[in-house]
This record gives sequence, C-alpha cells and structure tokens, in this order.
Amino acid sequence: MAENIDIHIKNLQSKVQLLLKKYALLQKENDQLEKENVNMNLKVKSLHEKNAQLEMQLNILKTSAGQLEGKEKLDFEKSINSYIRTLDKCISILNK
Repeated sequence: MAENIDIHIKNLQSKVQLLLKKYALLQKENDQLEKENVNMNLKVKSLHEKNAQLEMQLNILKTSAGQLEGKEKLDFEKSINSYIRTLDKCISILNK
C-alpha cells in the first residue's frame, strides 16, 4: 500500500511539474502578446494621427481650390476654430 501511495505521489509530482512548465510557457506567451498588443496600439494611434493630418491637408487643399461645401466646410471650420482656441490658451499660459 505504501508503494501505491508513493507511485501516486510521484505521478502527482510529475503532473504538477508539467503544469508548472506549461504555466511558465503560457506566461511567456502572454507577456509577448501583451508587448505586441502595446506595439499594435501605438501603431494604430500613429495611423489615426497620420489619417487626421492627411484629412486636414485634404480639407485645406479643397478649401484653397474652392471645393469644400456644406458639412465638410462646417467641420473644417470647427476644427480650425478648435486649433485656434488651443493656440490662444497656450499663448495665454506662456504670457503669465
């Protein structure tokens, strides 16, 4: 009977060791995936910023060519006014 208990304990120990190894591998994979996720989020943010810049350039070109009308024109004016307000705030902070 003692031999059966020893065999069961050894089997359990080997299973626990195997689980610990799997856990360590999964932890490494999780860390790698988290790093990839951070990098992807940074890329997405960068692409969104670039997209916004390109849209602004397109609106500027349309405005200079007289092709901006209706809602596009109002949205463009709102974004320009927002930039102007931000610049005014920065200037007022610098003047203090």
